[in-house]
Amino acid sequence: MKRVALCLLLCAVSFANAQGKKGKKYKIRTVAFYNLENLFDTINDVTKNDEASPIMEMKGDRSRVYWDKIDKLATVISQIGKDKTNTSPAIIGVSEVENRKVLEDLVNSKKLKSKRYGIIHYESPDKRGIDVALLYQQRYFKPVHHESFNPNIYNDKGRKVYTRDQLLVSGYLDDELIHVIVNHWPSRSGGEARSRPLREKAAYQNKKIVEMLKEKEDNPKILIMGDFNDDPINTSLKKVLQAKGKKKEVQQGDIYNPYESMFKKGYNTLGYRDNINLFDQILFTSPLLDKGKKDFSSYKMFKSAIFNKGFLTNSKGRYKGYPFRSFSFGTYTGGYSDHYPVYLYLIKEQ
Repeated sequence: MKRVALCLLLCAVSFANAQGKKGKKYKIRTVAFYNLENLFDTINDVTKNDEASPIMEMKGDRSRVYWDKIDKLATVISQIGKDKTNTSPAIIGVSEVENRKVLEDLVNSKKLKSKRYGIIHYESPDKRGIDVALLYQQRYFKPVHHESFNPNIYNDKGRKVYTRDQLLVSGYLDDELIHVIVNHWPSRSGGEARSRPLREKAAYQNKKIVEMLKEKEDNPKILIMGDFNDDPINTSLKKVLQAKGKKKEVQQGDIYNPYESMFKKGYNTLGYRDNINLFDQILFTSPLLDKGKKDFSSYKMFKSAIFNKGFLTNSKGRYKGYPFRSFSFGTYTGGYSDHYPVYLYLIKEQ
């Protein structure tokens, strides 16, 4: 019965104002994250190793491929959360982008231009030249501060690992101050066990950002999103960030990960070498969690999900059942990304 009641409430909410059965009005906003799978332009940047990107390795009409990929990514973003809000995400973190220009092309594409997305982006020291960024609908979210943090990760030989920076953006979602940390942690290159300490160090940098925010603000509302290259049960998230997977375990100031229960039920956001993983997640601190009290006087997470519509899944070939990727063995497949987007609804009574 509880689940039915929640579903009825969500269905009663619309993009601007929603009229509940008892005359209550609600706002609902979508927050999302999407790994865009090697969104590189067709211009050789001599300061980066962008020659190793799939589109630069291709022979043929790179421009056609680039603009087709832009259009396909815009199609996906335009649909995330639309069934409940009648618009695309108010806030969406992205990863695997080469530079600001590709983001400008994305937000100015036909399917997204009317949303007037703002862009927050920093160049990362990643060897391949890929970055993270935040896109936001300017009518809903007003940034007041942003900065980039280098996780300063070194491997077991004492060599610096040139990976992605972690992006912190603070701003007002309507009239509420929230903080968003966008991540793309080190890959599992060399194996999960061997590379595990690198992601644990990345998690430690996230923990320091969270603690910094707590020093400045009492019980801040923080969203931690990204491609973590770890599942919800791995040590980086469970032991370092100490993310809780059950609502009843969450105390004030704790971090809740709604994707842990999804992972244990078999849900995923990517597949690689016959392994199914849920690397893409959105975690958040306790002030954004409703623990059954149905108190929506301020924004609370109403539902977390994976955007895995049928058209985003490969229906045939060696990648059947996996996300319909853009590139494979040096060719353009016409897909979207090798990751599914993840998203959640924040709901608030007016």
